[in-house]
Amino acid sequence: MYFALTDEQRDLGRTVRDYLADRFGPEQVRAVYEDAAGDGHPAELWKACAEQGWLAVTVPEQYDGLGLGLLDLAVIARAWGASTIPGPWLPTVLGGEAIRIAGSPEQQAEWLPKVAAGEVVLSIATRREGGDWTAAGAACTESGGTLSGTAAQVEYAAVADAFVTATADGRLWLVEAAAPGVTVVRTGGLDRTTRLATVTFADSPATLLGDDLDSLYGAAMVLTANDLVGIARSALTRTVAYDKEREQFGRPVGSFQAIKHALADLHVAVSMAEHGALYAAYALDSGQPDAVQAVHVAKSKASDVARDATAAMIQYLGGIGYTWEHDAHFAFKRAKREEYAYGDGAWHKEKLAQLLLA
Repeated sequence: MYFALTDEQRDLGRTVRDYLADRFGPEQVRAVYEDAAGDGHPAELWKACAEQGWLAVTVPEQYDGLGLGLLDLAVIARAWGASTIPGPWLPTVLGGEAIRIAGSPEQQAEWLPKVAAGEVVLSIATRREGGDWTAAGAACTESGGTLSGTAAQVEYAAVADAFVTATADGRLWLVEAAAPGVTVVRTGGLDRTTRLATVTFADSPATLLGDDLDSLYGAAMVLTANDLVGIARSALTRTVAYDKEREQFGRPVGSFQAIKHALADLHVAVSMAEHGALYAAYALDSGQPDAVQAVHVAKSKASDVARDATAAMIQYLGGIGYTWEHDAHFAFKRAKREEYAYGDGAWHKEKLAQLLLA
């Protein structure tokens, strides 16, 4: 079987990268990063997400969307990670996916046009503190159509209009942020390219979407993997460029064998992770028989390689790589957070082993 991005998907990735480089580059990212008290949700960037159609990618055409697939979202996620872009794009498109996958036609008609137009921000509040990324780790319990429980590490909860959450039977629920009993407490984090919070539901009225937590997690793992490989490729590219110019003993440090070999190994690892992350999106889109395995491979490889590539960037940039003034720490900290989001490499390897041995 042959798999590759289409010309349209390559053009989409190029367009997103060019737009971000022109309109939301390192200076704008740093402004969000250093505004610790801010909500991390730049209004102009969100407006662009709506106008460029980046929120409407998988929304069906009948609900004002583009009707494309997860692979097209993955292309955008790679560009998002490469530039360490802040904002609630990822949790909102994942919330839209939950409604598209599990919601009724009435729920889809109510919410998906708003998602596509950027009129709402959604967030994923499915996992309790210490829980894993299965139904067993679900945040909430249900009683009479209300939910109670606490979700940890919820992205952009403070600006969300509604939350997608889950119960231990694998059902997905939608809770509006203004509903009774919903409490949002912001929490600090290593990575300031996002904003995190703990969300508590106390007998909060909820709307049942359906029984499809696994599908939501699959999409979340794939998109996070693609964000991570975007980080990894950007980190490696910047490291190679710097080490071609930085000199020691009258020679570029990139000409030293030890560094050349290390960076060559990283290039191979990043390339394999890129292919794995894109293939996993394609496998889910097209219902390939190895789709579940592909998701575990993608997130495992992406988590590991982004951690390694960003650590190498700091190391091989020398003294400048350790400073607050250099952007290297944006990528390192984002990679470290996303390494564990939706399961780290070790967790996914364990799941993959269970599948293969079964």
